[in-house]
Amino acid sequence: MSFIVEPRVEEYAEAHSSPNAELFERLAAETREKSEAPQMMVGLLEGQFLGALVRSQRAKRILELGTFTGYSSISMALALPDDGRVITCDVNAETTEIARRYATEAGVAERIEYRTGPAVETIAQLEGEFDLVFIDADKPNYLNYYEATLPKLAANGLMILDNTLWSGRVADPDEDDENTRAIRTVNDRILEDPRVNNVLLTVRDGMNLVWRA
Repeated sequence: MSFIVEPRVEEYAEAHSSPNAELFERLAAETREKSEAPQMMVGLLEGQFLGALVRSQRAKRILELGTFTGYSSISMALALPDDGRVITCDVNAETTEIARRYATEAGVAERIEYRTGPAVETIAQLEGEFDLVFIDADKPNYLNYYEATLPKLAANGLMILDNTLWSGRVADPDEDDENTRAIRTVNDRILEDPRVNNVLLTVRDGMNLVWRA
């Protein structure tokens, strides 16, 4: 959900971007109906942006932390070649089942591997490198996710951390809740980390793009 860009500006941007398939409209509607936090869904602009990154990176192996109802994993899987794969992790079996159902309908179920359980434990079990890592899970663990996935990022890979402006609260000195502190911490760590370069984009709720130095 975007709190940085005015709604009318975001509506204009959506209207002037390539539309998603009708399937995504139904996925969004079901997410709003059945989820307690539908704002966690990435939406058209970010979904298209993720697909564009997958294509431009020519990515074949993707790791996603935070499946939710599958909007982002399906968006990325559609941009993969037939032999590309997404491994996506979440702790919520109910929302993951929604994701599985829509991935099957979209024809990309064979490109997506679903892992249910604590993401840090799952990451430790994964072998090989990833061309793209997308982190959009619980905010207090963002630093742990960053440190755990960076060693698995390919030399020319790209990591994206979502919600890294956190409705603008990261820039407000009066905001000091747990999530805000966690996002400030990971943003600071990335900036100071000599292993990487990054750009923090004001796309929707903030996307921190990270690559190896």
